[in-house]
Amino acid sequence: MRVGILSPVAAENLGGGHTFDHEIFERVLDCADGSKHEFVIFDRNAKAKSLWPQFQHVDLTRPRLARRARGYPWEQKWIGEILKREKIEFFLNTSFETITVDIPFLVVVLDLQHRLQPFFPEVSADGVWKSRENFFAQTLKRAAFVIVGTDAGREEVTTFYGVANERIRKLPHPTPQFALAEIVADRSALAQYELPRDYVFYPAQFWSHKNHIGLLHAILELKQNDNLRLPVVFTGSDHGNEGHVRRFVQDRQLYDQVHFLGHVSRETLRALYQNAFALCYPSFFGPENFPPLEAFALGCPVIAADVPGAGEQFGDAAILVNPANESEIAQALKAVYHDKAKRDELIVRGKERARRFTGADFAKGLIALLDEFQSIRRCWPSA
Repeated sequence: MRVGILSPVAAENLGGGHTFDHEIFERVLDCADGSKHEFVIFDRNAKAKSLWPQFQHVDLTRPRLARRARGYPWEQKWIGEILKREKIEFFLNTSFETITVDIPFLVVVLDLQHRLQPFFPEVSADGVWKSRENFFAQTLKRAAFVIVGTDAGREEVTTFYGVANERIRKLPHPTPQFALAEIVADRSALAQYELPRDYVFYPAQFWSHKNHIGLLHAILELKQNDNLRLPVVFTGSDHGNEGHVRRFVQDRQLYDQVHFLGHVSRETLRALYQNAFALCYPSFFGPENFPPLEAFALGCPVIAADVPGAGEQFGDAAILVNPANESEIAQALKAVYHDKAKRDELIVRGKERARRFTGADFAKGLIALLDEFQSIRRCWPSA
């Protein structure tokens, strides 16, 4: 088949979304030459063309004379005309934009939390709930394949949108390649931050669902009840909730324990994982999350929220806690801090778990779905 694929569009400050977008796009192209399909890259900028010159590239910037219309990309007539002109038979969506619903396509679902937890402002306020609902209602019902990472994700797609089970396929989220590289731990990349040792690490954008406040309540409890003053390092961009977190730190006099580093480079991120005593990831959202996988690969013990899907994703490699219970978070932190044998055991299990499913495995799964669909797609012409 002649397969279209969109070059990565997720902004770097989206964190896991950006990592996933780039990881899967790159691994699919790594597998492309060995497949029976012809891939065409649709670009929003010139960068992909310079990185992947061996593929055909098609410019997908809006033509100067094309009418500017509101709505979704698939509602833009000029996009449909380009796809027809290029005789695209299937569109592989590895990013979070769906270019077409008229040509057979595949879509990846990361979460449907606007349905499960609509009270969080980032999935409800300012028209976001309606936008997300319209997007998923149209794309999931019309996709040839809907990709989920866990059985919990499969159940959500079926329950909320009534998609036939045979069109929902499970491909676990992969451990990013940068985390799997065997690089010796080094603190030099952290010198500018003057961080203390044995810090709790939490890399997450400042959304309310990330539950920075829950972690800080646990840190405060350890300070008051156990005289254990654990440093905390936050990284990530502000999406409206950082001020609330900073005020909590100031009001509870935790400013000497909490370090806000903002957005950091990948090199710094790797060093932060490797030098932390533990990752604590108490996000209310699931069913899958990327940072625990990165921590597994980089030898950082993981404490994560026990949300639907977490047990399947992490197995016995992480300590799972109720994200709404700061005492449970605190006890998990204390256990890892004081029990070296437990910490070492988590590191070993985490490294094994990290290698269970990689970006290359995910890409091969997508190629296999293209192979499967080819016998259906040949039933009508490409234009």
